[in-house]
Amino acid sequence: MERLDARVVVVWLWRVLVFAVVLAGAAGIGSGALDVGVSSAAAAVAVFGVVALLGATHALLRYRIWRFDVREDTLYIEHGVLVRVRTTVPYVRVQHVDSRRGPLERVLGLGRVVVYTAGSRGADVTIPGLSRERAADAQETLRALAIESEPESGEGDAV
Repeated sequence: MERLDARVVVVWLWRVLVFAVVLAGAAGIGSGALDVGVSSAAAAVAVFGVVALLGATHALLRYRIWRFDVREDTLYIEHGVLVRVRTTVPYVRVQHVDSRRGPLERVLGLGRVVVYTAGSRGADVTIPGLSRERAADAQETLRALAIESEPESGEGDAV
């Protein structure tokens, strides 16, 4: 089983800090507008501290748990802090594979691979936190395995 690149924690912590700042600002404005007996600054600092601490803990645990494996006939993924999720994607169900890199991911040399599958709406899986090279390699490997697993023409049920 492969682990994610450790630099993904920086991406996740950045998101946590942005979320904490937004919530702290809302808490400061809300406590000032509602006159709840707590200063706006104290409310903002308290909310920021709690959200940042919980978010950082979650990001670190998330990194420790995240695993994936490119197997012979399936892509296997394990993740989740509070709710553990184990996903198995048969290559025969893969429609296409994308790689994505946001601004912070580009700065850190990271990327993610998104695997779109046949089936229900929203049936796609993402492998975040891969090095740029590993993301390109994973995209190509998964694409090749999906093509290889396609049934030969004439096989399967005709509709």
